Amino acid sequence: MLIVNSSQLLTLAGGPQHGADLGRLGIINRGAVLIRSGEILETGTSDELLRKYPDEERLDAGGLAVLPGFVDPHTHLVWAGDRAAEFEMRLQGKTYMEIMAAGGGIASTVKATREASPDELYRQTKTRAEALFHHGTTTAEAKSGYGLEINAELAQLEVLLRLDDEGPLELAPTFLGAHAIAPEYKGREDEYTELVAAEMLPKLKDWWPQHAGSRPLPFVDVFCEDGAFNLAQTRRILTAAKELGFPLKLHVDEFANLGGATLAAELGAASADHLVKTSSADIRALATTDTVAVSLPCTPFGLAQPEYSPAKEIIAANGLLAIASDINPGTAWCESTQFVIALACRYLKLTPAQAVAAATINAAAAIRRADRVGSIEPGKQADLIILSVPDYRHLAYRFGGNLVKSVIKKGVLYR
Repeated sequence: MLIVNSSQLLTLAGGPQHGADLGRLGIINRGAVLIRSGEILETGTSDELLRKYPDEERLDAGGLAVLPGFVDPHTHLVWAGDRAAEFEMRLQGKTYMEIMAAGGGIASTVKATREASPDELYRQTKTRAEALFHHGTTTAEAKSGYGLEINAELAQLEVLLRLDDEGPLELAPTFLGAHAIAPEYKGREDEYTELVAAEMLPKLKDWWPQHAGSRPLPFVDVFCEDGAFNLAQTRRILTAAKELGFPLKLHVDEFANLGGATLAAELGAASADHLVKTSSADIRALATTDTVAVSLPCTPFGLAQPEYSPAKEIIAANGLLAIASDINPGTAWCESTQFVIALACRYLKLTPAQAVAAATINAAAAIRRADRVGSIEPGKQADLIILSVPDYRHLAYRFGGNLVKSVIKKGVLYR
């Protein structure tokens, strides 16, 4: 189809955006996009492409803004149950780590997820996946991590593979067996670390091609944090994963600065995520690599905490900054990248243009798919959204609603 008469076509052309380059939107006023066979063939002004392709089937954008589909590079999409009671506990003064130490937090969701049937786990996850897509996210990373034993972890990955096959939301799976110390290993943290590194990861590598076909290996992630995995344990797991050929991600510096961001840079991880307590030295280490710094502003917002990622410092150091929802049952049950953009402008102090770039092309780089998604350029997958407004800045200016009018995934129009 030929999409014509957009008010603004945000192409985000030119690849991931480092440092001060963040926010280069490549806007074509009254822009048009030619799509064939699920790919973008050409962009230009509406007048240019209408003259060039007068007989092409048309979709009139009606003077509304068109931009790439959002990419969410950090989600915990697959789980069972909820933690509404713990939210009330936090309002009464309990901290996240206190709740976790008392058997709540991740352990609570692990129990519910282990007990859920495969069909129930699929049903609950599918509802969230549909909500992400409805709000304009066309590609999302999605982690396991609420099983903490190999069969339960693989069951979560199986749900994600099924949903990816069904679409329309495209998923990039991540194995997060090291999300927390499994409850039955409490007090034996090193033993559980060795279980993940020496037993779970080899089993995952054998299991993957039988269930995932020709898909590349999933990411392997570790929650490097006080109360979870220390730096040495994180290194042990990720080194084993890297030796097996898995690409890497890390949760780091949400509550304490343990040096995880520097480890991410050293090991060539695709991203280091959270980054609230990150030191200047860690930021400099990240900035010398292509490891993407992924901020999750919904998480401190959900915890009512005052500190957010030092985004301005990451930009000043010439780092690659992305933003993500961190959708999860404990701290950030949010299916809307639009709301993430609104928070990023208010608390990370990004401009609307920077926030949009962080949620599209840089977010795609955080899952190593910037060659396929995250921008509107010839040869890329035709993943676009049409807003219900003519100016993209409304994504940051407004919050709480849904400004996405239509979603196009691989050239197919939804809504």
